[in-house]
Amino acid sequence: MITGTAVAPLKGPRKRLANDPFRLLENRFARLLDEPFGAFLPFIPEEPLQLTAWVPPCDIYETDKDIVIKMELPEVKKENVFVNVEENFLTIRGERKFEEEVKKENYHRMERSYGEFLRTFTLPPFIDINKIIAEFKEGLLFLHLPKREEAKLRQIEVKVK
Repeated sequence: MITGTAVAPLKGPRKRLANDPFRLLENRFARLLDEPFGAFLPFIPEEPLQLTAWVPPCDIYETDKDIVIKMELPEVKKENVFVNVEENFLTIRGERKFEEEVKKENYHRMERSYGEFLRTFTLPPFIDINKIIAEFKEGLLFLHLPKREEAKLRQIEVKVK
């Protein structure tokens, strides 16, 4: 079993996340007060534009030979992704940079997050950390964590006498 945590590095004052329950309540209350004007101003953002903590989603699945971590990293360059193993901890860190093709003040809505990310997973003892393979293709990071030989599932034939 692999367990993991997602940690967003903090820089400067603490930022409120998009799914903050207090922010949701404030937004709903503000919309109630502004309802008559809402129909005339459809492109006004409901919340101020800001970059929030980004935690890339991942899937973890197991095969007979290994455990695979598949992480979505759209618009992240390979050279901005780092994978480290120390003892039984696997750490994936990197950064999705905000490309200023469009000026920030010209955005009507910005829901995608940018910035640094950090994910740490506790590896089970049967992983051979010296044979971990990382592949990066089409915005997906694949980490193949091979099982040690003694941990692989073996079929034992049952003989009837």
